[in-house]
Formats: sequence, structure tokens, C-alpha cells
Amino acid sequence: MGSDVSLREILDTTICQELSSVLPFLPSGVFDLIVADPPYNLAKTFNGNIFKQTDLDQYETWLDSWLPQMQRLLKPTGSIYVCGDWRSSAAIHRVLLKHFTVRNRITWEREKGRGAKMNWKNNAEDIWFATCSDDYTFNVEAVKLKRRVVAPYTDEHGKPKDWENSSQGRYRITHPSNIWTDLTVPFWSMPENTDHPTQKPEKLLARIVLASSNPGDAVFDPFLGSGTTSVVARKLQRHYVGIEMDQEFCCLAEKRLEMALTDRSIQGYTDGVFWERNTLADQNNRRGRVPSSRVEQSDLFHRLATAK
Repeated sequence: MGSDVSLREILDTTICQELSSVLPFLPSGVFDLIVADPPYNLAKTFNGNIFKQTDLDQYETWLDSWLPQMQRLLKPTGSIYVCGDWRSSAAIHRVLLKHFTVRNRITWEREKGRGAKMNWKNNAEDIWFATCSDDYTFNVEAVKLKRRVVAPYTDEHGKPKDWENSSQGRYRITHPSNIWTDLTVPFWSMPENTDHPTQKPEKLLARIVLASSNPGDAVFDPFLGSGTTSVVARKLQRHYVGIEMDQEFCCLAEKRLEMALTDRSIQGYTDGVFWERNTLADQNNRRGRVPSSRVEQSDLFHRLATAK
């Protein structure tokens, strides 16, 4: 990419380049939503590409080398979400405050994590939500959560109070909060799982995309990884642009995008609501379908990897 490009030229594409070499040529004020999942401040290897842990000030300086450009790329009504862990969260907050209006910090439970004898088990991550202005998209009705009812209160006539009693059980539709406990990292048995070491669940991206964009909007991910943001954008009828420096992960993203043309399902999101964990049987019962075969999809990834 050697000259300024228009949005139309790059819309619905995966750009296989290093972020800093691409940013100067991207058009300004064209994206409705940016989702950034940068390398955390950890010693981590991404398919041979090494990211070294630094002190917090150095990590903040690195964030400040590209985050200001995100403001340029967004429309005045645009929103940005930036992922991090407890080590990097403070630096992300400080850099966002310089360039955006910070709206919230979301904490999501990854469910699994390594235990520790002399510390608390680390199984949560942060997502910072910020906007360019006070005029921004937030579709709260599109991101409600369906929870099991533990205490089924009834009114004076014995009818359910703010909950539904159906063949799937007792459930209540609730407003979303900034604590997300209904997610899990993609396990080997989930169709969306890839070999990417820090892959986020499609359900997490779906919540962000539905809340902060509308059908037909353009979503940008500067650290695309295995393509989850673009895949979810396609499934939810948004446009997408993703940047990823690793060729193999770009191939995975393209394969997943191809599969999304025929399978738009998102595990945990059914009938326009997000279901809590361990309710897949109820979801499948309600929509009357069997989930995609993990064996079939893992075979596609295997054929992609061995076709080099």
C-alpha cells in the first residue's frame, strides 16, 4: 500500500502488513467502529513474531504511537474499544483519555486460567470503551442478556414477574452491564476455535459490534489476528477492514470469512439476545437446529495449514 486509498478500495478486505506501514495511507473519518486487541504488555510469541514485555511507561509510549491515529480514522460519531489485561489496562486508559471521551471499562471473565499459589487466579480482562464525541451509536436493545431465573417471583395473580416460563425453562431478559460473565475463550470443541494464542470469542465481538454500529457500517480492526472482528462484522451485516502482519493468520481470517458466507451463527447469540453460559442445548432446542460440526470445520483449517 503505497499511496492514499479510498474506503471503497479496501472495504471488506484483510490487509497483510505491519500496522505502522499501513496507517499513513488509510482514509480519514470513514469508520464507524474500531475494535483494537493489541499485544498485551507480556512476553508473547505470535506465530514466530515476538512481543517483549516492557515497563508500563514504555508500553504507554508504544500505545501512543498508533492510538491517536484511530481518532483520525473514525467518523465524529465513531466509537473505539481497546482490549487489555490488568498489567496494560492503566496505560490504555491514560492514552485514550488524551484523544477520546472514555465511557466505560468492561471486565469480562475468561472462565479458564492458570491457578497460582501466591496470587489470585488471573481469569479476567478489560475492554475500554471510548467515543470521539457525545454523539455516538449505542444500541442497548440489541445487546440484552437472557439469564436463567433463580428466584421466580410472580405477581398477585401468580403470573411470572419480569421473566418467561417456556419449554426451554425460566429466563429473564436483562440490560447489559460492564461485567461480562457469560463468555468463554474459544475451546477446541467450538467451531470458531483456531490456533491463535489470544483469540477472542465471536460472542464478545458480536456484543460490541451490535452495540456500537448499525447494519452497513464500517468496522476496523488494526490487530486482526485470526479474523474474529471481520467475521462477526460479516455475520452481522457490517463492512470490515482488518490489518494483520502474519500471513498464516491472514489465511485463517480469509477462510473463516468464507465460511461466514454460509454459516452466520454466533454461539451464545440466538433470537436477538445473548444467552448465559451452558445454555446451548436450550438455544438449539429453540431454533430447531444442530450446531456446526467441529470435526468438519477443524478439517478445513487442517487443509489450509497443509496446503502451503
